Amino acid sequence: MLSKSAEYALRATIYIALKGTEEKKLGIEEIARAIDSPRSFTAKVMQLLTKNNRVVSSVRGPNGGFYLTDAARKLPVRAVLEAVGEYEVFTKCVLGLKECSESRPCPMHEQYRSIRAQLRQMFEKTTIQYLAEEFDSGRLVIGNRPPKAR
Repeated sequence: MLSKSAEYALRATIYIALKGTEEKKLGIEEIARAIDSPRSFTAKVMQLLTKNNRVVSSVRGPNGGFYLTDAARKLPVRAVLEAVGEYEVFTKCVLGLKECSESRPCPMHEQYRSIRAQLRQMFEKTTIQYLAEEFDSGRLVIGNRPPKAR
């Protein structure tokens, strides 16, 4: 349903929310390894997430890296999707038609309307901090490799 960019952006943001602070910034290598993403692709995603410090903050240089501010941790997951240009998934036609509306619906319009509303609500009500806390509980994963023993 979501693009690879959006998937990696969500995974990276959750990881940074859990492990990164203004005092302990995370490097691109660590983030890419943690979310099981190619380094170059992770770097491109991080550029989108750090643009205007909308979601992720970054500092350049030897002591630089990525972190989330307290305010960013409180953002809804929707902010991550918007940062990577993916929020239209909740407004576009499920079949990809340009002309799909209440007056000219596609064959799946009616069924998808309630699903789309539920998804939109989930991404607007769930915060980055909540997902980081859920991941930190040890029950959830954000990468495809088996987790290391704690």
